[in-house]
Amino acid sequence: MGIGLKVRRLTLLVGIAACALGLSAAEAAEKHKIFLSMSFIGNDWQAEAANMVKAMAAHKSLADKVDLRVQVAGPNAQRQIQQINAMVQAGAEAIVIFPISPTALNQVVKNACDKGVKVFAYDAEITEPCAYNVHIDQEEAGRVTAEWLVKKLNGKGNIIAVTGVPGTSVDDLRTKAAKEVFAKYPDIKIVGEAVGMWSQAVARTELSKILATRSWSDINGLWMQVGCFTANSMQLEAGKKTSELLPCAGEGSNGGRIQMLPEGTEVEGSASPYAPLGASRISYASPPYSGALALKLAVEAIEGKDVPKKTILPLPVVTNESIKLCDEGTWAEMEAGCNAFKPSLVSNPGWFASIFSDQTPEIGLSAALVGQPEN
Repeated sequence: MGIGLKVRRLTLLVGIAACALGLSAAEAAEKHKIFLSMSFIGNDWQAEAANMVKAMAAHKSLADKVDLRVQVAGPNAQRQIQQINAMVQAGAEAIVIFPISPTALNQVVKNACDKGVKVFAYDAEITEPCAYNVHIDQEEAGRVTAEWLVKKLNGKGNIIAVTGVPGTSVDDLRTKAAKEVFAKYPDIKIVGEAVGMWSQAVARTELSKILATRSWSDINGLWMQVGCFTANSMQLEAGKKTSELLPCAGEGSNGGRIQMLPEGTEVEGSASPYAPLGASRISYASPPYSGALALKLAVEAIEGKDVPKKTILPLPVVTNESIKLCDEGTWAEMEAGCNAFKPSLVSNPGWFASIFSDQTPEIGLSAALVGQPEN
């Protein structure tokens, strides 16, 4: 038999096998075209979440299945709508999305669903019923952290509140829940409030504006969606002792968690303010692995598996009593409960430390830092 005839027969057999599965030969060889639609990206969390999505797509379990394409709309709902329409027209099988609004995208998402596209929102929510949502309970996050702060202050004191990205479900729900808690205590007064955009740099700018009209001595505590690391740093810059740092309910940045460790703890690579200070804290976060998990679930949905429309992730909460330093940052260490990383491993104090999930063994520290999957 000639080589050409052998090739033709092999091609025919592949086609027959594909047809038996209800696929064309071309489709059998194609990857799933999946888009990552990002909105606001001006903070550490969004960059880290994108790294973890890319790492999940590159993992050996998905690399031969997924053709991942990334687009950024910025904080503009209309632009995100236009990009989603273009993704559908380009043949998207699934769209993994951080939505800038819980409602503004509903119609374009419905249109995508009607064309067979699976739409998975991570962290922030989409209220269109056909969408899948993967996130923590944002109201619980706001409530738990506010309750911690009230308890630390014995129900009395002046506090500063720094919120997130306006219009997102994440910011709306957290802020609403926290203010409902504070409202129960008439002696708790919000004396300064600012939009922090989930950015350490923006938090510094906004705190500086508030402190232009009042001093740290006028403030008893802080509730910050992002910025506790920066607030502690600014207090030290203003001459406060570490023992005088205000209690802060806020984000899961690694810098903030290192500051929670008992003062004097030896930590490789640490230097003030990115160092153990014994700072009074509750640290929580929307885990940045949520987008990667959404991608993994999207592939399962494309392949016909039963995926729930809503996946509620555990709220990662760390206090001074439960802070635990990772030695090398391995997945096994995180599984055993470590929740903060040495500055020698993570140079950026604004980087988010809540990266572990037993649902995503494909991704770990390298995924969050540089977009590389676990082996």
